[in-house]
Amino acid sequence: MPMTVGTGLGADPRNVPEQARKLESLGYDIASQGETQHDPFLPLMLGIEHTERMHFSTLAIAFPRAPYITANMAWDLQKYSGGRFELGLGTQVKGHNERRFSVPWVAPGPRMRDYVNTVRAIWDTWQNGTKPDFESDHYQYKLTSPFFNPGPIEHPNIPIVIAAVNPFNARLAGEVCDGIAIHGFSTFKYIREVLIPAVHEGARRAGKDPKDLTIRGGGFIVTGRNEEEVAQAKERSRRQLSFYASTRSYSRVMTTHGWADEAAHLHRLSVEGKWDDMVGIITDDMMEEFCVIGTWDELPAKMREKYAGINSQITFSAGELKNPDEEAQVREIIQELKTIPTVGEV
Repeated sequence: MPMTVGTGLGADPRNVPEQARKLESLGYDIASQGETQHDPFLPLMLGIEHTERMHFSTLAIAFPRAPYITANMAWDLQKYSGGRFELGLGTQVKGHNERRFSVPWVAPGPRMRDYVNTVRAIWDTWQNGTKPDFESDHYQYKLTSPFFNPGPIEHPNIPIVIAAVNPFNARLAGEVCDGIAIHGFSTFKYIREVLIPAVHEGARRAGKDPKDLTIRGGGFIVTGRNEEEVAQAKERSRRQLSFYASTRSYSRVMTTHGWADEAAHLHRLSVEGKWDDMVGIITDDMMEEFCVIGTWDELPAKMREKYAGINSQITFSAGELKNPDEEAQVREIIQELKTIPTVGEV
């Protein structure tokens, strides 16, 4: 499959219609909305309404929502979009599930497997009239009636991708899902040596060809119009990396490079609330491992070097464009990024 290029949609509903039209006109293939400060599903309805070609994806936190709720929202978005929706799910970490969402914590990988299979069982009933008879360790779907069935849709095969930092979920993405959303907190060494082999292993277990999977995300794109903007973006990314690196469940990424002591130090500082002190622990060498860094002019070549043969979808966000010349340059960048070889082409 050819390389596709995505970006973020933005969550403010007042701006989504104009933003979605602009992204489609620039040549983007997909716009996604994560779950940080706002709901990840609601903005997509507006984006879908105001576009014709571009696809849309969530990166929603799964466990606070019952599988039936997620299945219902995805079904409606897929129907309304005419087949332009992708359901992206993530587990989040223990603290946020328990203390932010009031969700009991159990082993997230097996639970995500059950979650995805439950969603698909629900869709199967709606599309094919299959009797609800699904039960797993964490979820069940064994009751419905025509009154609660939205009925079949024209494009019932809704792709599901899951976010992954660790190998278990990467294997799960290849085995039971349609692809993986690689967390930004992943070095390219870690992606090549740990995550991609795990995705391919999962695909082989299920008898799939890895080339048919969506491989999106991974790394930080640090860019700008000129060196000054790049330097500013680099420091914003350094701060964000220090936050992610303090998360103990992400420590395997750090230990792959021999940075276990730095990860432990960052965690201690985060517990103490010393966020500003954390930034300096992320060195320039670490930045080079985690990021693609360059001006707009340099970016296509640098992204080709990092992503060729790994991804089927890459992300590039240009920010607010000031004039038609900048819009034209971004269109050219997007078209050049689409020529990067994808999984299996290198």
